[in-house]
Amino acid sequence: MQIENRQQLLTVLAIAAVVLFAADRLVLTPLKGVWDARSERVTKLRNEITEGKSLIAREQIIRRRWEMIRHNSLPNNQTATQQKVYNAINQWAQDSGSTVTATTPQWKQDADDYMTYDCRVDASGDISSLSKFLYDLESDPMALKLELVELASRDKTGKQLGLSLEFSGLVLTPKAQPQP
Repeated sequence: MQIENRQQLLTVLAIAAVVLFAADRLVLTPLKGVWDARSERVTKLRNEITEGKSLIAREQIIRRRWEMIRHNSLPNNQTATQQKVYNAINQWAQDSGSTVTATTPQWKQDADDYMTYDCRVDASGDISSLSKFLYDLESDPMALKLELVELASRDKTGKQLGLSLEFSGLVLTPKAQPQP
């Protein structure tokens, strides 16, 4: 092989390597990035479609559940809410045989369309009465959520127990509709 032909061949190979490198960096890599982003977007949209179809299929169940929540939420009147919860606490205590020693209510405005009525209750009794009290609270149809439960012994034998619990109740506050 002659020197000139070899120089021309090396020049052509060097130019080809530069062109391939430039093509990779300027064309192939950006195209791959676009393709990957497109594939990710298609996957996300397919998942959203699947979720939407699932929601449509469960529409009646979701609507019934929401209607039940709305029906069982606490009244949008602070006095009525406090009275309803106070009566329920007294009923749970009476049914269970436990003694309520203190209740501490507190209102929280969490958002424009709902508030929570948080309440701390201290009660005492034996394990069966306090278990029944908790069961009655949890099984009550009111929109209540048990947040915290603390159980402590009040005597050396452990027969007399103290129960401190916190729960919150949902109060829906619908926005006023503008009058035409």
